[in-house]
Amino acid sequence: MEDLKRDKISRILGMYTELIHGNTLNKAKEAIRYNVNERSIQRDIDDIRSYLENTASETGYTNSVIYDRFTKGYRLERIYEEKLTNPEVLAICKILLESRAFRKEEIQELLEKLITNCIPLENQKIIGDLVRNESFHYIEPRHHVEYLQKMWDIGKAIYENRYIEIKYQGIQGSTVKTRKLKPLAIMFSDYYFYLTAFIEDGRVRENFNVIDDSFPTIYRIDRIQAYKILDEKYYIPYANRFEEGEFRKRVQFMYGGKLRKVRFKYTGYSVEAVLDRLPTAKVEGVEDGGYIITAEVFGDGIDMWLRSQGKSVNIIE
Repeated sequence: MEDLKRDKISRILGMYTELIHGNTLNKAKEAIRYNVNERSIQRDIDDIRSYLENTASETGYTNSVIYDRFTKGYRLERIYEEKLTNPEVLAICKILLESRAFRKEEIQELLEKLITNCIPLENQKIIGDLVRNESFHYIEPRHHVEYLQKMWDIGKAIYENRYIEIKYQGIQGSTVKTRKLKPLAIMFSDYYFYLTAFIEDGRVRENFNVIDDSFPTIYRIDRIQAYKILDEKYYIPYANRFEEGEFRKRVQFMYGGKLRKVRFKYTGYSVEAVLDRLPTAKVEGVEDGGYIITAEVFGDGIDMWLRSQGKSVNIIE
């Protein structure tokens, strides 16, 4: 009995070694090689397949033994990498810290979960040490608001096309306003998460600069004091659907308003930084040591950014 058990283990290890080296297993040939019937070889292959499925969470890879009709044999197929790599986790940790979007308690919990669940045990200390100092000196946003659940609930309303009702505390003034909205997208920019949405109440929209604006208004999620997900659903025809990606290119400063085209001369140190800041920006040419740049943007936020560049920017139109 022990001999049979040892033979089975040796046989499975031998076939497993063949598979991980990229070789194909033919049942008939393997049966002759190990002096067993093909049913035994099939059971061994099933055992290998089961082992690979059970260890996927530990290895980070989902592998499968599949039958290849072309070669008429079994081979190993690596379907996808399940875990994040060490460099990927480090990059995500650094981005989270730099975003300053969360309370200190939240950011530390997020980092711990990322490192514990996505990094092999032997490398967890390395990643932990690389982010520990920055985490310790992390400065949380001044609103001190916990909004992850709020953001998730709003995200589900977007997914299900449900109206929401919010009580919103704007930046200017102390009056909390109630709005019925068609929520469209959740976006992030400069420390804050934002909700983009259409205002449903026509009487409210009359107070805005752009009454028939086909683009949404913007709300900081941490300033939503209360919210209610309504049972009522809305419908936007596919032809009129909100193009979040295109909108995002042109609303770099989270100010709503008309679509504008700006043109300016840039003489600063890095034109690449300008082009990265304004995804729609194009260099028209070079003139007197400066770059002539045009860009499409929504709202007035661009004006503040242009002024912040000082002498490096000369506005043309």
